[in-house]
Amino acid sequence: MTIKRFFPLRFAILIGIALAFGLLAVKPARADSISVQRASLQADGSGWSLDARFDFELNSSLEDAVNKGIPLYFTTDFELTRPRWYWFDEQPASVSQSIRLSFQPLTREYRVSSGGLQLGFSTLADALAVIKHVTSWHVIDSKQVHAGETYTASVRMQLDVALMPKPFQIDAVNNRDWNLASDWKRFNFTVTERAK
Repeated sequence: MTIKRFFPLRFAILIGIALAFGLLAVKPARADSISVQRASLQADGSGWSLDARFDFELNSSLEDAVNKGIPLYFTTDFELTRPRWYWFDEQPASVSQSIRLSFQPLTREYRVSSGGLQLGFSTLADALAVIKHVTSWHVIDSKQVHAGETYTASVRMQLDVALMPKPFQIDAVNNRDWNLASDWKRFNFTVTERAK
């Protein structure tokens, strides 16, 4: 009788231990990452422009998707904030831009487009090189900041599945191969004078 009572308890404890070790052994799914190699702001006449370099590779699933004609969208986000002790942080600038990467099977050409601008490339590597380098992107108007103030500039890039066709959005949510993003890269920006 004692053995019958003891066995289910012992069995339950062993199952609990096995589950605990099993959960500890499972590593969280890690998204492929984009690294921000560098980021800086330059005066451009009416404010400041961002120059940033990113580094990443497309995994085989993403490369296969592009080659089958599925467009990929890479969104770069920029934020400028200034802490305030008496209230929430001030955020004078918050902008995003998206770049579309696509493949045209008839011409065997990769296309990179943003806004009205479209460029064609013969190789995927050449197309990605353009996406990885954000240059002369106007992100701050001179009237948005004050001379002598120090701000925190933040930039990141991610594969933006929200811009893809609906059927692929659903697949991307359930498939970690579609997770490609960077962490925020933060750096200080001091306004020495208004951009002329």
